[in-house]
Amino acid sequence: MPLTSSQLSDEQDFETSANMSFDELLKAFASKHEGNDMPGNLSGGILIDQVYAVAPNDLNTLLFSPSSDFLQSLAKMQGTTGLDIQQWRLENDGEILKRVITYTKAATKLVKAVKATEDVTYLKADGDMYAVLADVSTPEVPFGNNFRVEILTCIMPGPELRDDERSSRLVISWRLNFMQSTMMKGMIENGAKQGLKDNFSQFSELLAQNVRPVDAKDTTTNNESLSSVQPETESDWKLAFRIFGNFTVVSSVVAFIYVFAHIILASPSIIQGLEFPGLDLPDSVGEVVVCGVLVLQGQRVLNMIARFVQARRQRGGDHGVKAKGDGWLLTVALIDGTNLSATKSSGYSDPYVVFTCNGQTKTSSIKFHTLEPQWNEIFEFDAMEDPPSVMEINVYDFDGPFDEVASLGHVEVNFLKYSISELADIWIPLKGKLAQACQSKLHLRIFLNNSRGTEVVKDYLDRMEKEVGRKIAMRSPHTNLEFQKIFSLPPEEFLINDFTCHLKRKMLTQGRLFLSPRIIGFYTNLFGHKTKFFFLWEDIEEIQLLPATLSSMGSPSLLITLRKGRGMDARHGAKQLDDEGRLKFHLQSFVSFNAAHK
Repeated sequence: MPLTSSQLSDEQDFETSANMSFDELLKAFASKHEGNDMPGNLSGGILIDQVYAVAPNDLNTLLFSPSSDFLQSLAKMQGTTGLDIQQWRLENDGEILKRVITYTKAATKLVKAVKATEDVTYLKADGDMYAVLADVSTPEVPFGNNFRVEILTCIMPGPELRDDERSSRLVISWRLNFMQSTMMKGMIENGAKQGLKDNFSQFSELLAQNVRPVDAKDTTTNNESLSSVQPETESDWKLAFRIFGNFTVVSSVVAFIYVFAHIILASPSIIQGLEFPGLDLPDSVGEVVVCGVLVLQGQRVLNMIARFVQARRQRGGDHGVKAKGDGWLLTVALIDGTNLSATKSSGYSDPYVVFTCNGQTKTSSIKFHTLEPQWNEIFEFDAMEDPPSVMEINVYDFDGPFDEVASLGHVEVNFLKYSISELADIWIPLKGKLAQACQSKLHLRIFLNNSRGTEVVKDYLDRMEKEVGRKIAMRSPHTNLEFQKIFSLPPEEFLINDFTCHLKRKMLTQGRLFLSPRIIGFYTNLFGHKTKFFFLWEDIEEIQLLPATLSSMGSPSLLITLRKGRGMDARHGAKQLDDEGRLKFHLQSFVSFNAAHK
């Protein structure tokens, strides 16, 4: 049977592709797609967003080149069998560059081993930026004919490193593409999401063994972000005009000049009534009123002068004061604020900000007569032995050194609930009645680095071993990654130890208790019903040792009491909230109680 024109074209494309190297295929594809934009992330969510110390073209080669054995190593790690990777081939006169991968996924507790097919297609490849879309079909899984999984891998230039080394940012996103409507859509989405997260955690672990992940401290982005923060310089004359350039001062000056001129021009009067030489009493109600007005005006002017002196002393606050010591270094750039509440009759405020972290306090300069202050100030906290958990931020209205401070809002930054990239440029809403009514916000750039290098975990465990008097094993990177994933923790938080126990509420719940430098966390997953929470060590007021009882199965128990109003995010795991507003957590049935108690 003679071949059709489409079959002849496919045969020619196959022969052409077979004679070209991987780099030549990419160049041929790029010549057909010059000027194409990078596609946006898929709607299912981000699986990986990480910077690596490798050039974009080298990372692309590692992940997708036929000469790379990365996929074979990943298949071995995940227990995948029957891996068959076809060659890259150009189709449709070079408009499409694709390949097909087939394999059998390893069986899990819920799903047997199933065959999968990936249609992998390049969307962009210009030497610096790459986008590859994988359309994954798994017809043998339950309802597998109803959907396909799409995974988009984007490689783009990363931030500049300190040694002029090139870096790449790898972003992998996903979504489900339903071919048919089904009532099981929610279950399919949840199952696919969990499976992809598990697979790509192993992907990240293997990739980190081949190329070095980049921490924020290794890049020059932090320095560039901070170098662009330049505080406004304000002269003494301009500051004086801001404070004294108002009706109160002008009217007071005019009144004093008028009265002083009157004293000079007026002739001495005869002493009458109760007056005697040296004491001149007012002779009418009008004079009493004038004296009262002059006293009040003078008091307000003196208060303004005191404010000017205080503001001049506090003009720069703690901006520019360098950090001391080695350890965890916290740097905060206060950029600006918006929609601050007005506390003065003029309709404005004189705001300033106070940062408190690990017992250290940093104060900004005062911005007068504004609800949209521009600070552009940098604050460096002295080195801390352990990474900080929270930073308290209070915004006050300055009303003179002798008056009661008025709060414009407050907020607490929990470092365990934000990633490094989120803190690098963040708008934080303020709390408080006035702040929430006005929707007040602060614009900050926060950087947390460790100046001691890569031995953070080892140094911490050495100190802990001396305190508890027993050896503590260092956990594997994979175990730490799983711990961080369960509680959505930042990468600097690492697992110290974990214990099997029961959480006592209305009913006993078996799970695992996790300990790390900054948190205590509990997690359990019983037939898909998950219970997880964590609270900070520094929020704990008391840990009580309860004697063994019949209900605790003959084992001692721990009763952890938090400070008033703290740890409310973990309220669903508490046994009770006492009359003083403190949460209490009851843990029992430890396999080795003495080890857990230490």
